[in-house]
Amino acid sequence: MKRPIIAISMGDPAGIGPEITVKALDKKEIYEICRPLVVGNREVLKQAMDFSGVQLEIRKVEHPDEGDYQYGTIDLVHMDNVKTDELKLGEIQPMAGKAAYDYFMKAGRWAHEGIVDAVATTPINKESLQAAKVPFIDHTAMLAHISGVKDPLTMFEVHDLRIFFLTRHLSLKEAIGIITVERVHDYLKRCDEALKKLGLSRRKLAVAALNPHAGEQGLFGNEEMEILAPGIEKARGEGLDVVGPVPADSVFHQALHGKYDAVLSLYHDQGHIAAKMADFERTVSITNGLPFLRTSVDHGTALDIAGKGIASSVSMEECIKAAAKYAPHFTQIS
Repeated sequence: MKRPIIAISMGDPAGIGPEITVKALDKKEIYEICRPLVVGNREVLKQAMDFSGVQLEIRKVEHPDEGDYQYGTIDLVHMDNVKTDELKLGEIQPMAGKAAYDYFMKAGRWAHEGIVDAVATTPINKESLQAAKVPFIDHTAMLAHISGVKDPLTMFEVHDLRIFFLTRHLSLKEAIGIITVERVHDYLKRCDEALKKLGLSRRKLAVAALNPHAGEQGLFGNEEMEILAPGIEKARGEGLDVVGPVPADSVFHQALHGKYDAVLSLYHDQGHIAAKMADFERTVSITNGLPFLRTSVDHGTALDIAGKGIASSVSMEECIKAAAKYAPHFTQIS
């Protein structure tokens, strides 16, 4: 089987994206499982190698077909959009925001067109995007623009734990307010389809409970009985392998050890805390529901340590590995 081509968008040049990119590509095992192609800026990558002690060659290419994809050389689609003498590492600036946008849009469009097999993204900075007057606030909005999918489905993966999210960036009060039978049912169908597209033959889903002890039959809340259980039953009635609601203080641990293939978390921190406590650095975000595969590190631009050579590339390595693992399955049934 041919190694999949993974386009890596370099991210905000003022953040740690360039550093974690070159550090990740300094690992031979990355090249054993995929063909990594960086979309970024040559001078910024060279600068990152200088301050992080990485010694690799950079080979410019215009198209993914031109890459050699051999360990020791970074195949780079160079975009001349950064003036390194004006770039201020660790600071929010329009030039950095615009550059990050350019890199991702190039990589994302190639993935959408099937020219590359997946996209693995480094961090971008919302404030830098705004400073550059980019019309999108984050990767999700850019993905929606490229693909036409308005509500992509986020999944975290860390070791054998996979977590989907029923709600994301809302206050806890707002999140609880939009949990309905219909939403639970719809998201369970989408979760099952996402796992299928990633190549999982067994797709046992568990729904995390909202209240302590899953509500104890109404003693600590009625949401489990009135909303979650009916939504689960509707999904079961359509043939999905779903259990729950399972108390949130145990369901993630059980999934990590193989009892379930994925958990549907009800709100942002419920799932984030579980994943990051399991292994903060190795948590990877996978965007499902798109016509192409996208993985991402689960951390920000870390402007406070940019340029110091101390950023860990573990999450970036895991991000690329996840893209390489799932890309062949994703491609086969798309």
